[in-house]
This record gives sequence, structure tokens and C-alpha cells, in this order.
Amino acid sequence: MSDAEQMQDRLEYRFTDTGLLEQALTHRSLGPHNNERLEYLGDSLLNMYVAEKLYRQFPDLREGDLTGMRAGLVCRESLAALARSLNLHMCLRMGKGEFTMGGQHRDSILSNALESVVGAIYLDSDQPRTWQVLDRLFDGPFKGISTCVRKGPKSLLQEFLQKSGRPLPKYRLVGQAGKSHDPEFTIGCSVTGCDREFLARGASRKQAEYRAAEKALEYLLKS
Repeated sequence: MSDAEQMQDRLEYRFTDTGLLEQALTHRSLGPHNNERLEYLGDSLLNMYVAEKLYRQFPDLREGDLTGMRAGLVCRESLAALARSLNLHMCLRMGKGEFTMGGQHRDSILSNALESVVGAIYLDSDQPRTWQVLDRLFDGPFKGISTCVRKGPKSLLQEFLQKSGRPLPKYRLVGQAGKSHDPEFTIGCSVTGCDREFLARGASRKQAEYRAAEKALEYLLKS
């Protein structure tokens, strides 16, 4: 059984048009008939799938929370990890130079290839069938994100920075306004390596810190 056939088994999806799968697995270094257009389509589909799933799974979360969670699920590192779980790196077709430099193991190439495969499945079938494949593929990540929701953005930001060996974030009171019975606090959150401070307001310092951490985490997950 070929690597591509084994990957279809892991996807639990068999292509009717195997040419779409071949194109999805072809890096641009091999020529003009590559996966860039399928990547474009797959990127949009993944964002739509994850956004809808989060919307339904977490009905009480605010837009900012949902955006941050979506960014974490579809970021380059997350998609590359899913690609590796499918042994996608074993199926990629690329130019000799790119292959020699280890391109088949790069996060950017793997994540793009996964997006291309999603686009190919969609063109080969339809949205409901594509969503079924993605439900299986994202089962683990969504279970993990459910656990993360209970932790809150300050804890998640701290964990994110610790994993990358960076210092903990720093919070400072930027300003306080309003009357004693209706105050408004402005908190700044600083993260080593970022050239900006993440500002947020809240009715308490705790609430403002929560929102500032949320902004910082969303920025880091997207960058």
C-alpha cells in the first residue's frame, strides 16, 4: 500500500478524483501544478469549520475568547502537528532542493499541505463530508481546548510563555477613572519579545488583567 493510500486510511476518506489528492500533496518547488490554490481554499474552510464548532460548543463565550481559541486551533504549529499525525510528510512531492533541505518537515509546508488536503476533500465531495473528516481530525484538539477554557487567559498566557522559555507577563496599572461605586481600571500587559503593550479596561483590576491577557494571547497565537 502506498503512502498516499495509507494517509487516506488515516483520514478515513477515499478520493474519487485522486488527481486532487496528488495536487494537494505537490509543493510549488516541483512546478506550476501545485497545491497553492487548494491551500487558499482549505484555509478558508478550516477557519469556517473551527469558527462554527466553537460557536456551537461554547455558547457563553465572548467574541474575543472565540477568536483567540480559533487562532490557536488553526495556527501553523497546530496544523503541522495534525499533518504529522497523518504522516503527511511522507507523502509530499517537492523539488530535490527543497527536499534535501528538509522542507518536508517544516511547519509552514506541513500546515499548508494539510490545508490543501482539506480543500481537495471539499472539491472531491461536499461540505458535510468534509466536516465529518475534520470532526475526527480535530477531536483531540477540541477536547484540549475545552480544558483550556476553564483555566482562563491569564493561566493560558503564562503556560504559553513558559513552554517557549520566555519570562512571565508583567501587568501594570495604567489608569483609573470613574467614581468609587463605578470605577474603570486600565491595565497594561507586557510580554518579552513584543514591541507593544496590551491594554484593556475593566470594572476591576482583575477583570482588566483578564482582558489584557486575552489580547496578548490572541496576538501571540496569531504571530
